[in-house]
Amino acid sequence: MAGDILLDMLFHVGERERRLCSVRLAGSREAPRRLLRYLAQSSIQVARPLLEESDAFDDCDLADIIRLTTPEHRMVVARRRNLSEAVTAVMVDVAEPPVVREILANRTAIFAEMTMDKLIAASRDEPGYCLLLVDRIELKPAHAMAMFWWADAAARRKILTRHAAERQEMIALCSDVFEMAAAEGWQDPVVRKALQMIERRQRNRGAIERSPYDSLEDAVKSASVTGMDAKIAQEIGYLSGIKPVTAAKILSDPGGEALAVLCKATGLKRDYLGLLWRALERPLELEPGVPHPRFSLVAETYEVLSVLKAQTTLRYWNWALSSAYSPAALRHAQSMGEPANEEAEFSTAQRTARLVFGR
Repeated sequence: MAGDILLDMLFHVGERERRLCSVRLAGSREAPRRLLRYLAQSSIQVARPLLEESDAFDDCDLADIIRLTTPEHRMVVARRRNLSEAVTAVMVDVAEPPVVREILANRTAIFAEMTMDKLIAASRDEPGYCLLLVDRIELKPAHAMAMFWWADAAARRKILTRHAAERQEMIALCSDVFEMAAAEGWQDPVVRKALQMIERRQRNRGAIERSPYDSLEDAVKSASVTGMDAKIAQEIGYLSGIKPVTAAKILSDPGGEALAVLCKATGLKRDYLGLLWRALERPLELEPGVPHPRFSLVAETYEVLSVLKAQTTLRYWNWALSSAYSPAALRHAQSMGEPANEEAEFSTAQRTARLVFGR
């Protein structure tokens, strides 16, 4: 009753009195919540002491405050300690980039997986999210592998060094599955496709026998002389053991780090990275004797990346993109007036493809 009376009094007083009340109640866990919510939704000068210090608010209170107040209020809430998944989800739904960056920098805030999905998708249009997302413990490798395609150089380096698993770890976990599949003569196409992600060999030996080129190295050399066209790009993809959609995505990567992954995973020496760069008509030097900074960065990525991590990364991209993205299926769905990838919410591969291709 006292709280209701005080609340009614606050309707008739000035800003100074409301702030005084806010400061007095900031350290009280027993204050009436209705009163606290009113003060927290007042001007930022009145609300700040409560939003910064009060432990009396529950998740519903904070969600209500986030929805009904100003960006200044939300910025203060974003700095609170121990924000729950429910509160961060509401904050992300409001979608104010400065506030989202602040909450991503809050090491005590917790994010649900669905909220991380939204943030990864949003990072395509807000590059400032990428480096902050890479440092979050909630970031899954699947998130990181999708975000790689539009992240900046610093975020890409962290993605490749922190979130790419060693193939040997996955082989050890699946050793009994390899034995079962071999005993069955590799007849199950689903199992065979899944195990290709951690197969020991990266290059496609069958493709080499059918290719007009003697080897992957020969194809890269030819491309560096004649220039990269669709036919050579497809051959490089086949010889590398990846699907055409994956090869196209890698060869069209503006940053170029994906080329370093391709070369390291397939055993191409560093010189061939330069040949591939030249085949794509990208400058190797700013002037004679001065390496181009972009190529230097890509070459450095090639050096620091291990073969096993590069292979796991390349195979994951190949699995995710080729499993969920079919240009022919997309065109058919659109011609029939159907939404493409309607079931994407239920498939990691489809979610990854939707993020990467912007669909």
